[in-house]
Amino acid sequence: MKLKLLFMISVAALLVAGCSTSDDQDLRAWMDQQGTNARGKIEPIPAGRDYQPFAYNAFDLPDPFKPRKVEGAKGGARGPDLTRRKELLESFPLETLAMVGTLQRGQAMVGLIRTNDNRIVQVRPGNYMGQNFGVITAITEGEITLKELFQDGAGDWVERQTKVLLQQQEQKK
Repeated sequence: MKLKLLFMISVAALLVAGCSTSDDQDLRAWMDQQGTNARGKIEPIPAGRDYQPFAYNAFDLPDPFKPRKVEGAKGGARGPDLTRRKELLESFPLETLAMVGTLQRGQAMVGLIRTNDNRIVQVRPGNYMGQNFGVITAITEGEITLKELFQDGAGDWVERQTKVLLQQQEQKK
């Protein structure tokens, strides 16, 4: 066993010794020549500017890091009634509600709205829907018109008219 191990070690040593040759003298000479010409110049570090203190004299101005209410132009829309009871469709974003049809009851038009959980809800003018305090002002066969209230950057309430269009059903073939 020891003789076999000694034989394997000597074969490995001969293989390693046979792989090393000194045919790379031209490569070493080229590397030495390139190294003699490669002398870089490092720029000195630029001198720093002298410190000049700044005197802060704006103590009477509002602190920019504290929240404050911006005074806007008066005469905006009246704010919503926050004390009234919320209706079912006010818990859904307006983008997730779809008008799927209308019903005519006498002279009154009733709209059919599908929620994102596939419930069908009947709405009339005066009902609320959407999360921007949207009140339904008109219902026609093809659309429901809303008047929404939202706050602008100055904190004033602004009215916006929005329409929810009838969603067309795809024909199944």
